[in-house]
Amino acid sequence: MRLLVVMDPPECLNPATDTTLVIVEEARRRGHEVDSCTASALWLEGPEVRAGERALAEYQAVLMRSDPPFDLDYYFATLLLERARERTLVVNDPRGLREANEKLYIFNFPRLIAPTRVTRSLDALKAFLAQEGGQMIVKPLDACGGAGVFHVRAEDRNTNAILEAVTGCGKKLVMAQRYLAEAREGDKRILLLDGEPLGAVLRVPRADETRGNLHAGARATQTALTPRDLEICAEVGARCKADGLYFVGLDVIGGHLTEVNVTSPTGVREIDRLEGVRLEARVVDWLERRIGV
Repeated sequence: MRLLVVMDPPECLNPATDTTLVIVEEARRRGHEVDSCTASALWLEGPEVRAGERALAEYQAVLMRSDPPFDLDYYFATLLLERARERTLVVNDPRGLREANEKLYIFNFPRLIAPTRVTRSLDALKAFLAQEGGQMIVKPLDACGGAGVFHVRAEDRNTNAILEAVTGCGKKLVMAQRYLAEAREGDKRILLLDGEPLGAVLRVPRADETRGNLHAGARATQTALTPRDLEICAEVGARCKADGLYFVGLDVIGGHLTEVNVTSPTGVREIDRLEGVRLEARVVDWLERRIGV
């Protein structure tokens, strides 16, 4: 199998925690040829999109694993990858990546989510805060790793300043979600592969943190899937599979779906260590089956 991985520069990645690197290692261990490049190396001439001097059609699969933010450069990269989607397997599908904002995609599953509002209006955010009893979580629509996430409280004298900052004084859309007290017990990351659960890890925030992101210092702990988790996986997994989102990460707090991570979901190394498994092997198994090698 000849595989191309579009990813961030290796020097920017942590080998101890990065999911992309462990998948690459497993593919190479099996003797597959794996090239890598950044999204900036993609270019187009005539009908052929290329990475460096090689056409993407020469690869049997292309993994798009660049980290957010989903900005114009990322958007244009998916448009270039679109030119290859009929000639090679692209994971995740570029059309799916463009359609599935990691925050907004949850609105496809209204019965699985907590009360959530997306707005740039300061008045609307304050009204939601009051509706939710004086607490809410506010987050940007285009960041990752917990960046820009705030636990907002009505009694905090900084509340107005926080809302002004996150919305750019009412110019930027943000997401406000009900504060779920279960977040103190952990934010569950569930990895799905081709619509089916692959593994899960519970990310427990530090005592001095609200965010349950590993990038923000959360502690990875062992967990199990509950009947509610499996219900979420079944409904979300079917839609993701239909949208060509083959490898995704669901974030679940207190039985509520809070995000669907589609660009470069992580957690494989943490689950491997906690469970004594090798999820990367199952990912490469799936690629081999899809390609027929």
